[in-house]
Amino acid sequence: MDVSVTLWVLTIVGLAALIAVDFFIGRKPHDVSIKEAGIWTVVWIVLAALFGLGLFMFGGGQPAGEFFAGFITEKSLSVDNLFVFVLIMAKFAVPSQYQQRVLLIGVLIALVLRAIFIAAGAAILASFSWVFYLFGAFLIWTAWKLIQEARAEEQDEEFEENKLLKAAERRFGVADRYHGTKLWIQENGKRVMTPMLVVMLAIGSTDVLFALDSIPAIFGLTQDPYIVFTANAFALMGLRQLYFLIGGLLKRLVHLSYGLSIILGFIGVKLVLHALHESGVHVPEISIPVSLGVICAVLIVTTITSLRASKKQAAAEAAQAQSGGAPKDSIDV
Repeated sequence: MDVSVTLWVLTIVGLAALIAVDFFIGRKPHDVSIKEAGIWTVVWIVLAALFGLGLFMFGGGQPAGEFFAGFITEKSLSVDNLFVFVLIMAKFAVPSQYQQRVLLIGVLIALVLRAIFIAAGAAILASFSWVFYLFGAFLIWTAWKLIQEARAEEQDEEFEENKLLKAAERRFGVADRYHGTKLWIQENGKRVMTPMLVVMLAIGSTDVLFALDSIPAIFGLTQDPYIVFTANAFALMGLRQLYFLIGGLLKRLVHLSYGLSIILGFIGVKLVLHALHESGVHVPEISIPVSLGVICAVLIVTTITSLRASKKQAAAEAAQAQSGGAPKDSIDV
C-alpha cells in the first residue's frame, strides 16, 4: 500500500487530536467508573473499525485485512500488559483518582517508543530479508517460553523496577509522596521527581519489553509500516480504558498465556514460511484471511475455557470453604 507523506501527516495529526480529546476529558483526577471505561472502550474499538473500513474503501481488502489482523493481535497481546500494569500500580501505591492520568501518559510514552521500534524494524526488514527468519524463530521461542511459564504457573507478585528506572531515580531523586498530578517538585532546594513521574516512566519503559514480542508479531502479518503503526496506535490508545473495564477480570483469564503462545507460534511459522518463499523455496504462504480467522478463533476459545475454568475453581473453593477444607491455589489446565 502506497502511503503518501500527506496521509502520514494527517494520520498522526488525527491520532494526536484524539489523544488531546482523551486527555481533556480526563484532565480532572477522578475514579473511573465501569460505565465510563466501557463507553470509551467501545469508542476506541469503533474508531479502529472505522479506520479499517476506510482502508478497505480506499486501499482494498488486503490492507484492511492486515490492519484488522494486526489490531486484534496487538489488542490481545496488550491485555497481557495489564497484568504488569496492575503490579506497577500496586508497587507504587498509585491513588485510584490518579491512575487514569498515569496510564494516559505512560501509554503515550509507549506509543512513541513503539513508533521508533516500528521505523527501525521496517528499515531492517527492507534491507535484510533474512531477518524474517530471526523474527520467526524469536516468536516461536517466545511462544514456547509462554507455555512453559504457564505450565509452571509462574506469576510475578511484585513489579521489579528495570535498570533505566533505577538509574533515573538515583540521578534525580524521588519525593516520598504524591503531590497531585505534579511530575517535579522542589524539595530541600533540589528538583526531584514525584512518584507520579516514576510510575509513568515505569509504564512506558515496561511496555518496551512487550514490544519485543508484539512488533515482530505484527510484522509477521504485514510489512507495511503504516498499517503496523496505526494498528499499534489504536490498540494502545484503548488500553487505558480496558484496564479499568476488565481489571477485576484479569485473574479469570487463566488460559490467556496459552492462547497468546498459540498466536505467537502461528505468526512465527507464518514468518518463516514467508522468508522461505522470499528465498525462492516453494512453500505455501498463510493468507491474511486465514491468519485473521486463526487469531479470532484462538482468542474466543481461550476466553471461553478461561471463564469455565475460573467458574469451576470458584465453585471448588466455595465447596471446600463450606466443608472447612483449604482451597486449592491453582487451576488445573
